[in-house]
Amino acid sequence: MMKKRIMFILLAMLLVFPYHIGNANGSGGATSKDEVVYGSLSANGTLNELYVVNMLDVTEPGRIIDYGEYTAIRNLTDLTEIEQDEDEVQIDASSGWFYYQGNMDNQELPWDIDISYMLDGEEIQPDELAGEEGRLLLTIKTAKNERIDPDFFENYTMQISLTLNTEVISNIQAPDATIANVGKKRQLTYTVMPDSEGDIRFLADVVNFEMEGIDISAIPLSMALDNLETDEMTSEMRTLSDAIQEVNKGVSELNTGVSELNDGVQSLNSGSRQYGAGMNEIKGASSEITGASRKINESLALLNKELSGSTGEMDLSDLAQLPAGLSLIADGLDEVSSGLDELNTHYSSALSALDGTMDNIPAPNVTEEDIQQLYESGANPDTIEQLVEVNVAAQTAKGTYEQVKEAFVAVGPALEGTCGAVNEISNQLRTMASELLVAFESMEGLDGLAELEEGIGLLANNYGEFHAGLISYTDGVAQLADSYNDIATGFGEVANGTSELNNGVEELHDGTAELADSTNDLPEKMQEEIDAMREQFDKSDFEPVSFVSPKNTNVASVQFILKTEPIELEVEENITLVEEEEVSFWERLKRLFM
Repeated sequence: MMKKRIMFILLAMLLVFPYHIGNANGSGGATSKDEVVYGSLSANGTLNELYVVNMLDVTEPGRIIDYGEYTAIRNLTDLTEIEQDEDEVQIDASSGWFYYQGNMDNQELPWDIDISYMLDGEEIQPDELAGEEGRLLLTIKTAKNERIDPDFFENYTMQISLTLNTEVISNIQAPDATIANVGKKRQLTYTVMPDSEGDIRFLADVVNFEMEGIDISAIPLSMALDNLETDEMTSEMRTLSDAIQEVNKGVSELNTGVSELNDGVQSLNSGSRQYGAGMNEIKGASSEITGASRKINESLALLNKELSGSTGEMDLSDLAQLPAGLSLIADGLDEVSSGLDELNTHYSSALSALDGTMDNIPAPNVTEEDIQQLYESGANPDTIEQLVEVNVAAQTAKGTYEQVKEAFVAVGPALEGTCGAVNEISNQLRTMASELLVAFESMEGLDGLAELEEGIGLLANNYGEFHAGLISYTDGVAQLADSYNDIATGFGEVANGTSELNNGVEELHDGTAELADSTNDLPEKMQEEIDAMREQFDKSDFEPVSFVSPKNTNVASVQFILKTEPIELEVEENITLVEEEEVSFWERLKRLFM
């Protein structure tokens, strides 16, 4: 309480007995001056109000002379009065920083700023936009103001920021912006480089539209780019380039493996088609073989019946044709056996190649985290997408093969068994034909006929068993031929899949090879771009100039901070007038410290 009273007394003394800080008759000095230009813009970019906060670094107390065509000035440091004579501002300042504000009614900005709005394809004024809904296109254009010193346009970088409420603005499309989340709001930031015109656009869906004012700032791009450290950056680019080379090498090896896989599967599919065709051919010939065998069986049975007890009455001239018929059937079966044996050889070779190729496909050990890291590495997203698809296709082919591998392996033994059975039947027929031929040649008179009768009886009985076996064999072949159609269809699908996989990996390899070739000298190219940027934007030799008056010297910096009016709904306020009680000056002063 005592402190408040002392403060109150001191303030009263200052008001009653004012005095000037510093020596009015002396000559003060300031080592540097900073200017911060504040501007209020309308929602379409036109300038409403402009004032400058001047900051003087006073090293010698006394009278300081500053310049500026101000319509009004205001001391922001102390209660000292500032004098103004046209464009000359006279200040009595103590040592340290001295701040004062100068308003400029007729001054223009170094940039022409134009902000326009289109709602659902039609231009709309900002004062009509609050509360509306639809598809909004906002455009901000900046250009050089030819009536103002070009130093600011040529050497200053502009940063334009928009803060959008996601509760009323959604589906934002701003490809040229740096976007940051700030709670429920989305902040869009754009940069316009020195000596460049800006053309900024963004699209969004709006409902009950409102928007905060747009922030625009401008500062000199005065950093010395010659001192820009690029070693770490180029080192990272070299790491990326090497990683891309490794990816290309891996894809090349994958391409070779998939090509071998495709060759093996295509060969297997070709052999499978031949096998299926052979089985169908055997199935088609089975009816002829069984028909001929049936006739032989019936003829032997009839012959045996006729010979029984009546050998003296028989004409045996037709028997000479029987050995030749049996030999002819045996020859046909030999051709079938030879075809099956060759088919089995090709099939085994193709299956071995397919099995080896499938084993070369690595187990699925790529995780979602690995894929996400690959996307974040900066590599071409299309190339990464192809690589992921190839990996999925390869693992699918490997999984499918593991599921049908037993069926593939079972085909070889089945072919060997079928080939052996056909050879056995052929050998039996040749033995029969040979024995009959010998029997016919050695027959003499009735004794020979008696021996023939006995041999024919034995042959007829044995051939019936052979014929039954032949029928079972041909039925099995027909069933196998029908069942193999499904296997052949599976082979065809696998072959089509590996063919597509091979084409995809080849395209992927072309893409990674092109990427590797274009990024092989990535660090060098980056250094060239940095050097070009240095040459274009190096403003290290820029000497700041005063915005308010060319008479001001020792200007350390000039900054611009601009803001547009917000677009918002009008809120009606109920204002209640309260009659103020009359209080004295001392009472009002006292309330300031209570």
